[in-house]
Amino acid sequence: YDAWNPAWLKFVERNLGAWMHAENGLALHVFTSIQRSGPTNMINTAVAVNAAHKMRFAQDLALFNLDLSEEAPGFDGQAHRQVWQSAPEWQPTREVVERLTAVADWCELLFATNIVFEPLVGELFRSGFLMQVAAANHDFITPPVISAAEADYERNLANTIDLMHLLVTDNQHGAHNKKLFQGWVNKHVALANKAAAGLQPIWSQPHSKPVQYADARAQSVERIKKILGELGLVLPKE
Repeated sequence: YDAWNPAWLKFVERNLGAWMHAENGLALHVFTSIQRSGPTNMINTAVAVNAAHKMRFAQDLALFNLDLSEEAPGFDGQAHRQVWQSAPEWQPTREVVERLTAVADWCELLFATNIVFEPLVGELFRSGFLMQVAAANHDFITPPVISAAEADYERNLANTIDLMHLLVTDNQHGAHNKKLFQGWVNKHVALANKAAAGLQPIWSQPHSKPVQYADARAQSVERIKKILGELGLVLPKE
């Protein structure tokens, strides 16, 4: 950690720990809460694995935070709590995560998280920022941790798309399901867009800034358009 840029260490102190709260909230209060709610064991098992992936990543971040607290001079391992609870840039993301925990329908919850929140907010921060900026600030530890989580998401996204595709192409209920899902898109994209916009100031915090927020945001928008396109759904114009 001695080679890290001091500004990057301060960034990690505040923001990587804050993201840990988002991952932990999704693990415990979203996926775990619905892992027995699906109509088949196959769906429930996939959701349980999704919960385990999220929980494992949150634990990875917690252990990373603990290591930094012990090894990096001046690192405040408790700073992330206040950041998550009160930092303006994180409150829209916190709102989305907390709103997701209040969604009762297991299918809507799975859809809102893996189809909407992850590409517009999760991947935006993990791949669009951390994976691009860490090495430029001499941090070669964070990217491998993040890449494992991104690989987990790819698997969880694949089975979620497969499930939703079955529902929108069903001979009897496909049209109804597609209309329902489009309503979920409109509802949850609005909240995710607010969260993504709230994170914009984070791009200016590190000393070295090899990627711009606008470019990362454009990639995340293209990503969700592709995902929705596989289901015959569209991204709201706004």
